[in-house]
Amino acid sequence: MSPAVVDAVVSPSNNLSLLSRAEVGRLLDASRGDLHALFRRCSLAVLSTGSDIDDGRALLARYPDFDIRIVPQERGLQLELKSAPAQAFVDGRIIQGIREHLFSVLRDIVYVAEEIVDHPSFDMGSCEGVTDAVFHILRNANVLRATTRPRLIVCWGGHSISREEYDYSKLVGYEMGLRGLDVGTGCGPGAMKGPMKGATIGHAKQRIGDGQYVGISEPGIIAAEAPNPIVNALVILPDIEKRLEAFVRMAHGIVVFPGGVGTAEEILYLLGILLHPDNKGMPYPLVFTGPASARDYFALIDAFVAATLGDEARRHYRIIVDDPAEVAREMHNGAQQVADFRRRRDDAYYFNWLLKIDRDFQHPFVPSHENMAALDLHRDQPPHLLAANLRRAFSGIVAGNVKADGIRAVEERGPFEISGDAAIMARLDELLAAFAAKRRMKLPGSDYVPCYRIVR
Repeated sequence: MSPAVVDAVVSPSNNLSLLSRAEVGRLLDASRGDLHALFRRCSLAVLSTGSDIDDGRALLARYPDFDIRIVPQERGLQLELKSAPAQAFVDGRIIQGIREHLFSVLRDIVYVAEEIVDHPSFDMGSCEGVTDAVFHILRNANVLRATTRPRLIVCWGGHSISREEYDYSKLVGYEMGLRGLDVGTGCGPGAMKGPMKGATIGHAKQRIGDGQYVGISEPGIIAAEAPNPIVNALVILPDIEKRLEAFVRMAHGIVVFPGGVGTAEEILYLLGILLHPDNKGMPYPLVFTGPASARDYFALIDAFVAATLGDEARRHYRIIVDDPAEVAREMHNGAQQVADFRRRRDDAYYFNWLLKIDRDFQHPFVPSHENMAALDLHRDQPPHLLAANLRRAFSGIVAGNVKADGIRAVEERGPFEISGDAAIMARLDELLAAFAAKRRMKLPGSDYVPCYRIVR
């Protein structure tokens, strides 16, 4: 049976409500060009929030007649929707949170592409230029709180987790909310939704009315991780590398829940940055946590980090199992240390300018078969560079799992091939096999076919 759809015209509430005629004209031109397919795909993902589909192509197949276009108005613009998912509407009116997210998509997919990423003012070939672009995207989205003390805790973890792990993530969010901490996540379901949901209750009990629930995504993954309804500030970065940089620059601490390859990618990204000599001595609270049943999972992660990056990397995080209050205390105290450090260094509370992020962590990695086969996964390099290459390997597997281009490449040419030092490959194979066995590669109920092959 065909899904219920509606046609509608939607006006902005607070995003892009005031634009000049010239700005509206540029947006209109861009939305008709190469960006339209991307704009359409991301908009459909937002309108399908709550759907059980985690495949962008399947979503488009379910709503083949969906389209969206910008309608210029004398005082701004509107969005005209054709055959949009009816679940985004209540009694003929679009749900307010979805409306906000829809215009966030327009702002970030079209406006940012025109005004920031492709603009000659930003040198995307330099580390400083990329960081400046990330800052401007976040500032344009109005998610940087210049006058607020450090309190944003980013939570990473899988969208394919058990009910027990989800409930535990809510408890952690609740304890953090009681301590006045805000939450940022990848904006999807599972471990990205649980902490936000818990924090809303903690904030309500403490009568905190300005709680921030930041969702940071990127176009290639938003269909698999559509914004959950609690997100009140959505930002879509142009690619995974800028998304990760936005996370670590904004965060005053990071909590990692159980997850799959995407979570492993995030862990390696952050550890690689913290291992850079220029970042030595910089406080950055990092906790791995889950219910008692996740003890073996984190033991496996810890063993992988020790075997590949060494004991120095392990000193950058704590593993706290089955103790949500202790996690929240660690984050609260850590955020205070971050505040003291930045105050002494005269750095901004809302954006970590001092953090050194090398080009190896900023340059977009295209997960082609050639690039995956060419990854340098050997020990004869500094640990932070090995972390960068391991991160790319996991990024390629994420692409092969959930991103349209990656899925298509694997369908056409077979699994990606990964090779390197025997000891590293053995640990990598063990970790990935455990993810597959625990169904952490895709949403529960789906059959996972590996998109990679390890060549020894």
